[in-house]
Amino acid sequence: MIDQQNQEPEIPYLTRTQVLVAMGVTAILLWVVARIWLYYGNFYLLRWRWSVSDVILGMGLGLIITILSGLAYRLCPPYRRSADYYLEIVLKPLALPDLIWLGLLPALSEELLFRGVMLPALGLDNVAVVVSSLAFGVLHLSGPQQWPYVIWATIIGLILGYGALLSGNLLVPIVAHMMTNWISSFFWKLRRV
Repeated sequence: MIDQQNQEPEIPYLTRTQVLVAMGVTAILLWVVARIWLYYGNFYLLRWRWSVSDVILGMGLGLIITILSGLAYRLCPPYRRSADYYLEIVLKPLALPDLIWLGLLPALSEELLFRGVMLPALGLDNVAVVVSSLAFGVLHLSGPQQWPYVIWATIIGLILGYGALLSGNLLVPIVAHMMTNWISSFFWKLRRV
């Protein structure tokens, strides 16, 4: 059996520019898919409205997700190996200021598609949350050893999905997603310095 920590990733290591371009291209593709689905679908985008209380709710949800993620990282070795594998590819080449983009681009594009479009398209109910969360989890699959990370991303998708469903505001999961990405990636980078 090959030690996963010493194994070369199936996705080759990327440069800083390649990671930033990949994030930008992925965000654009997800936005295009969301726009096409909205154009041809018979539903409306989940409402996105500015509300201080919903920003605070999103921040709180982001902190809860970050804490749970930290616990999973410490207590579950398969998840830790899987997360390190994924983050080594994505975060290692980035400079600290690049983490701004790591928070903004995925939070806006992924939440637009998975919570803003997919939830209303699938019925704004429990089934819609589960299906959109599974799709969100699979989006984070970067190799066959990544299933613990995919499972965790699916759980995060459930939390974000219910945050959107219960608040009725797409801003809640967007803020939560940004907070989680920023805080988690910042601390991961600090541990590697």
